[in-house]
Amino acid sequence: MMSALSYTVVEGSRPQRDVFLCHGILGSARNWLGFTRKWVRRNPELRVVLVDLRGHGDSPSMTPPHTVAACVADLHALAKQLQSHPSVVIGHSFGGRVALAYATSQPDLLEQVWVLDATPGDVADSPDTDITDVIATLREVPQPLQNRSDVVEFLSNRGYDETISRWMSTNLRRTPQGLVWRFDLDVVVSLIEDYFVQDLWELVETPASEPEVHLVQAERSNRWTPRICQRLESLPSSAPTHLHVLAHSDHWVHVDNPEGLLALLEDWI
Repeated sequence: MMSALSYTVVEGSRPQRDVFLCHGILGSARNWLGFTRKWVRRNPELRVVLVDLRGHGDSPSMTPPHTVAACVADLHALAKQLQSHPSVVIGHSFGGRVALAYATSQPDLLEQVWVLDATPGDVADSPDTDITDVIATLREVPQPLQNRSDVVEFLSNRGYDETISRWMSTNLRRTPQGLVWRFDLDVVVSLIEDYFVQDLWELVETPASEPEVHLVQAERSNRWTPRICQRLESLPSSAPTHLHVLAHSDHWVHVDNPEGLLALLEDWI
């Protein structure tokens, strides 16, 4: 069994800082490729490693258990393989929880961790749990498929909007028999189950010099419950956490408001 993550490197003309960027559940590195290329063109000192998390994209399923901690270990192995530890780790959604856990495991090596529209904990009462319904639906999709439009039609007929249905169609890969999912749904289920029980508030709430924690809340996102917002509002001033609200954005921050997200990253990184 393969034991190394797949990744894509996007680097500027004078790379000096390494950044790891982790996608969300059911996503892949390619989801962030266009955004990252634009970011690096504007900031040529960056080298951004777009990671396919285990069981996603072109990465293998890897050896169980499939947990957030296992994803962190995968990132450490990748850093060792690349002979360079990142100074910044960014994660979107599920990848945001992985980024926080990575920062907790080795805080002295990181300057910043960015969590894009994901919370440090309290997932049980969050709309994030809707992902279990999505996974159940994806298991019903007949495979192999002959055309990407087939999955769009299948999901649309089950009530998913066209944007989500078309995005899911990008997560298919071609085999001699036809199109199949790029991700391993059994791995995804295990990862999500572990994600739901993670509590990483300590890094967010504990005063420390490094790393800085940047939480990005999408303005129109429904993932931020009143209880979570109240807890963030009560953070001590000495906590290393910055909360940013990204205007005009739902959960897909790099699609809904890419310029706003770029400006935010450029202000701080």
